Parts: sequence; C-alpha cells; structure tokens
Amino acid sequence: MAHATLTLTMPESIWIQQISTDFPESTFRVLAAVPGSDTGFALVRIAGAETPAVVEAMEEHPQITELSLAQWSDDEATVHFETTAPLLLFSSRESGMPIELPIEIQDGEATIDVTGSRERLAELAEQLEHFGLQYRIDHVRERLHESQLLSDRQLEVIVAAVEAGYYDTPRRCSLTELAGHLEIAKSTCSETIHRAEEAIIKRFVDDIPGVTEEENLEEQIASQ
Repeated sequence: MAHATLTLTMPESIWIQQISTDFPESTFRVLAAVPGSDTGFALVRIAGAETPAVVEAMEEHPQITELSLAQWSDDEATVHFETTAPLLLFSSRESGMPIELPIEIQDGEATIDVTGSRERLAELAEQLEHFGLQYRIDHVRERLHESQLLSDRQLEVIVAAVEAGYYDTPRRCSLTELAGHLEIAKSTCSETIHRAEEAIIKRFVDDIPGVTEEENLEEQIASQ
C-alpha cells in the first residue's frame, strides 16, 4: 500500500477556487463529503475574519444549489451544502481511491492524503487530470504497519533498550549490560540495534514532506 500527500489546485471556473482566492485568509476544512450522481454534498467548517462574507458568497454562487448553517459565529461557520461541481469527489469516485478527511483548502489550494495500491493512485492521478485539477506531489511512500518495520527480534531488543535506559541521557545502561540482560553476545546486540535504528530513522525521514524529489505520480508509484 502506498501513501501519498498531494497539493491540488482547482480550475478557475470552480466555485471553491473562486471563493477561496477571493478570501485568501479564510480556511475551508472539509469534515465530510459524499458524491451523488451529478452533484456532491459536503460539511465544511469555514474559519477566518471574513467568514460572514464567505458564506454570503457561497449562497450566491450558481454552483451551490443548497446551503444550510449548522453552526455560526463572526469568525467561524459550519455549513452543509450541495454543489454541481464536486470535482475532487468525482475524481475519488471514478478512481476508486478514498480521500482521507479532513481536507484543508486555502487560497485556491487543497492538501489531500490518500492510501491505496499503486494502480489506484495512478488512476487517481489520471482522474485529477481528466477533471482539470492540477496537482503536485508533497511525498509518496510505501505505508507499512509498525509491525512490518522491525523484526520480532529487533523490536524485542529496542523495547528492552528503552526500558533499561540505554537511550536515556545520561545513559543508565551500557551496551554490555543490555546484551547481558538479553543473554546475547555484545556484537549481536550491537548489530540488531543498529539495523533497527536504521529502519526507524529512514522511516522518520521518509515521513518528512519535501525530502524526496517531486516527480510524476505514476513514476513515483512505479519506483516504490
């Protein structure tokens, strides 16, 4: 399973692109969304000093066919609405790739997280292009469960090292003492810890956005 974070830019003809760029300081947080056959429905929290003006602009936009307020204040509102242009929902539906919620949109850009097979991610990329959504890759990596990151032996040694104070500052347990506690050779203990630390550190670096080079989504997926 691959996990990808993408930043999307909607076409200029779409309501969310127009309104979010008209009010660039406002944040749109999509809490729930579902596509219909020709329209889409969403629950969105709007935050910012211009929230009343944003809601008014949504009510007046021809691509918003229904809107109701669930919560309201001067700087925040939660709205339920129907739109005739749910391009992101359509892209998700046609590719079979669920988009993780919540989604944040500000000043014309949306950041999304998706997890699935390489084939589904490639199909999502095709659908985004089909519906006119521009995208860039923040990062893409293979998503592993923690149980797949370390072997049982590596996990056992790392847990024992933490509990014994091997990673404390100052250190409360030496490598020799740790190896004795585990009843293994010092060289075996050292190698096991090093391999476990290598896996953990590489996983940590992989999770930092922008560290890996951006390239076409399909190419990144194929290289995993």
